[in-house]
Amino acid sequence: MARDSALKPFYSALLLAFVCSFLVSSASVGLHSRQQANQQLDRQKNILRAAGLYREGIPVAQLFAAIDSRIIDLRSGKFVSVKEINPKKFDQRQAVNNPKISHSLAKSTDIAGLRRLEDYSWVYLVKKDNKISQVILPIRGSGLWSMMYGYLALNSDLNTIRGITFYEHGETPGLGGEIENPAWQAGWQGKKIYNQSGKVDFKVVKGGVKTKGAAALHQVDGISGATLTSNGVDKLLHFWFGNYGFKPFLERMRRRINHGRTLTSLN
Repeated sequence: MARDSALKPFYSALLLAFVCSFLVSSASVGLHSRQQANQQLDRQKNILRAAGLYREGIPVAQLFAAIDSRIIDLRSGKFVSVKEINPKKFDQRQAVNNPKISHSLAKSTDIAGLRRLEDYSWVYLVKKDNKISQVILPIRGSGLWSMMYGYLALNSDLNTIRGITFYEHGETPGLGGEIENPAWQAGWQGKKIYNQSGKVDFKVVKGGVKTKGAAALHQVDGISGATLTSNGVDKLLHFWFGNYGFKPFLERMRRRINHGRTLTSLN
């Protein structure tokens, strides 16, 4: 009896641990669908914010109805079919860890500090009268402390920036963390990615944009006291709008838009 009494607290604690573990596991499974829905809602909000389409008080689903979500092959710039990549199952962030649909980057080309690059990417097309008025692209790159995730929207010329958002990062609050400041992001509007030769000619300028004329169209103010974060933003823009990023897609789209192709005829 004495031995049973001594072991009783142990068995009680063990039983309690099992019960708690079961409850936590059940809650996690039960909330998984809700978590996914919240993540999708947050993603759609940030896409809308980059495009300047988000409005408080209007359901996100209603606003997002104007956007056509498509998947492209980054290497060719072509849209991919449902048979090739199922959009309901494609998670771009997880794709980086799948060697079947991603590849490692050489140090000489990995200016954004990605290490690996997915073969496919989401793109978001804003529809107006069955034509494309904006293209919104997911971007990411290494800052001082973290991987910075955002979206950048281009006007129908596929060169002029409509807006940008950074929605996830671990940069220093009050310094590099200012990349999510709407006032700083507003300075991107109207800036251009490419020069007349089609080369990425964009720079986050330390000390602020001082140049007058055409060169100023390719510059935005750096963040005071956050040089490495600013450099990271500069480099990720050069990567994602270069040959290894969205340039093949944008060039392909530009040719089709110039030929009067409507949204429904794009493939």
